[in-house]
Amino acid sequence: MSKNSTRFLAMLAVLGGGALSCQAGSGAAVPAPVVDEARATAPAQETVVLAGGCFWGIQAVFQHVKGVIGATSGYAGGTVQNPDYETVSSGTTGHAESVKIVYDPSKVTYGELLRIFFSVAHDPTELNRQGPDEGTQYRSVIFYNSDGQQRIAEAYIAQLDQAKVYSRKIVTQVVPLKAFYPAEGYHQNYAAIHPNNPYIVYNDAPKVANLRKEFPEIYTGK
Repeated sequence: MSKNSTRFLAMLAVLGGGALSCQAGSGAAVPAPVVDEARATAPAQETVVLAGGCFWGIQAVFQHVKGVIGATSGYAGGTVQNPDYETVSSGTTGHAESVKIVYDPSKVTYGELLRIFFSVAHDPTELNRQGPDEGTQYRSVIFYNSDGQQRIAEAYIAQLDQAKVYSRKIVTQVVPLKAFYPAEGYHQNYAAIHPNNPYIVYNDAPKVANLRKEFPEIYTGK
């Protein structure tokens, strides 16, 4: 099923009371990572690229996290240079819809960002899909920039699986970031610009609401 078709069905479910359920952003109780980086003592900028379904929702969540300087929707993980939305949506490029997050490590740690990713931003047990969206372009991925990020991500996944936080095994990939390509302008800040879009109301607004509920100390209303 195409991306546009799945989103259309999600919209019909909202308007017509259909049975589709939002699987991501459930606000599950997820413990803090045992292995994490130390909080920086001075302001700085670090980046992390995450993928977990439609980039609209991932971007919306992290734009409301204290310490995040910016979040950009885009594409990563594939072999095609300078991909566009239509080709990525075809599932033939190898790219996943992703979000590049720039953050201040003196205000929020890499591990804290991963905790949000695993708890309210998406469902890490869904393979090659997220909610109503299906295909490898919606897979769950942590793209790491350093050995330290890789170590923390892999340790955290092992911790969550061992604790049986989820009823199913985590399928999130942990792979090196080779390139990140920003998405088209109309995809940027989509949830903020189109808050009444049925897809946003049904799939993404609940994620931000869960962020505010589960992490009030780190939520920002900006």
